[in-house]
Amino acid sequence: MYAIVEIAGQQFKVEEGQKIYTHRLKANEGDTIQIDKILLVENNGDVKVGAPTISGKVSAKVLKHLKGDKVLVFKKKRRKGYQKLNGHRQYLSYVQIEKIEI
Repeated sequence: MYAIVEIAGQQFKVEEGQKIYTHRLKANEGDTIQIDKILLVENNGDVKVGAPTISGKVSAKVLKHLKGDKVLVFKKKRRKGYQKLNGHRQYLSYVQIEKIEI
């Protein structure tokens, strides 16, 4: 059984027990969150597609908050002497899917 859910503006294909990285959630470490935006559910070949969502909940536990790898953005214009280096680290949450309820 799997479901396609929307978490923090991104869509994920999740199964029970799976661990995923999402954008930072407004929950503390160790909290259990309920995800209501279920777009699709597959259960032993039976597929239910929402229009736009399906009623049900997906329970997930926030394991920890962390920062992603550094991404360097380098801009340059040739023969002009212009160079710009910028770095970015995305704030992430590590989440474990506990239960899919339909």
